[in-house]
Amino acid sequence: MDVEVVGAGPNGLAAAVVMARAGLKVRIHEAAPTIGGGTRSLELMERDHFQDVGSAVHPMALASPFFRDFEIPRRIGFAIPEVSFAHPLDGGRAGVAYRSLEKTASGLGVDGEAYRRLLQPLSDRDQDILGFALNHVVRVPRRPAATVRFGLAVLDQGLPWWNRRFSTDEAKALVTGVMAHPVGTLPSLAGAGAGLVLNLLAHTVGWPIPVGGSQSIADALALDLRQHGGQVVTNSRIDTLAEVSDARVVLLDVAPRTFRTMSRGRLPAAYERALSAFTYGNAACKVDFILSGPVPWAHPELYRAGTVHLGGTREEIAAGEKQVNRGEHPTSPYVLLSQPSTFDPTRAPDGRHMLWTYCHVPRGSTQDMAGAVTAQIERFAPGFRDVVVRSHTMTAAGLETYNANYVGGDFSSGAVNLRQIIARPVPSLQPWATPLKGVYLCSQSTPPGPGVHGMAGFNAARLALKREFGLPVPALGL
Repeated sequence: MDVEVVGAGPNGLAAAVVMARAGLKVRIHEAAPTIGGGTRSLELMERDHFQDVGSAVHPMALASPFFRDFEIPRRIGFAIPEVSFAHPLDGGRAGVAYRSLEKTASGLGVDGEAYRRLLQPLSDRDQDILGFALNHVVRVPRRPAATVRFGLAVLDQGLPWWNRRFSTDEAKALVTGVMAHPVGTLPSLAGAGAGLVLNLLAHTVGWPIPVGGSQSIADALALDLRQHGGQVVTNSRIDTLAEVSDARVVLLDVAPRTFRTMSRGRLPAAYERALSAFTYGNAACKVDFILSGPVPWAHPELYRAGTVHLGGTREEIAAGEKQVNRGEHPTSPYVLLSQPSTFDPTRAPDGRHMLWTYCHVPRGSTQDMAGAVTAQIERFAPGFRDVVVRSHTMTAAGLETYNANYVGGDFSSGAVNLRQIIARPVPSLQPWATPLKGVYLCSQSTPPGPGVHGMAGFNAARLALKREFGLPVPALGL
């Protein structure tokens, strides 16, 4: 075997596809019964009711260089809501982010022009911004003007003066809800950077929902891998590197902690110390629902939103995130919510809806947050409890059991902060390479970090092809 890949999440699958298309013999191992990792969909509660166990909404699937080259929209269907995301407030108010930037700005009243000035320069330069954001931070950008524009926007919303731009709760909350996706205190430069990338995508490619569930992304990758001679082996747990030592190259879609365990003392002391310094962030408690009808939102535009951020005003969300950072469970948590069955009727039988949510909690938490999540939804959708048929909770500790890469329930597989944007998982110009000959890391613990973009796998595979085989990156399209 030329290449063994450990872990069939989106990055492991992306790496395997690249290597197989280069003409190499590839086998990918997945410890679970099904592939997918962060893009797995399962019948969690009832038959024919499909829930995304990991991520549910995928702007990066249409935006990342890997998935664009892979031509993912030609392989699977996507529903792209007209309202990318929305943020309700008390009193029936809401900030609403439409695909149209102009329509979004128009709906924000006196803050509309300020919002447009923040996002328009980024949306106009989306490919250049994604070009450096989805590779490695020390890479010299091809379009410095785009980098400068993005940096200024990050400083605007990532530092204590973040309220200077906006005057209304709606505009402040709309931007804050996106910046809260990475778990961490707000304002922060890392949160602003991640949030602004997602925000600009809302007005370019949109925030698409895969038809059939996120599993369809993993299945499309696996199908391509098999079509190019690769093997997919499920229920195949690899505990040590010795188990895959016959391969010329090993690509590991695993967390750094797991890599240290797998190496069994083979790593140089300095590199092992650097891996040990890699830190994991706080976590999520995921609560899924089967509903007898749509969420009864107080604001009518939320019915058209693919994603909704809950938590109240900018100040309320920032206060809740600080509580999590102190190791506390917030009574009014930040909740990220999607009702994919609104846009994809394959998810549930007629008359039923699937609701996907999570809230932020301290790392390693075993607390069931279903009550707090339900209360937060009820706050902005009176009568929500009346449409709940069943719910299923996966605590932060349960998330780690589900996926070992989510250490302590950290679904980003490593804290998203300035240090770990530069050193992910170690300070290096080629962080996917390890000191062990032919062994590469390709998980979201490497650049460009969390998200279903396939770029960590692509970057690792590209480097391995060049170093180990002297081969160029193959074409990836249909």
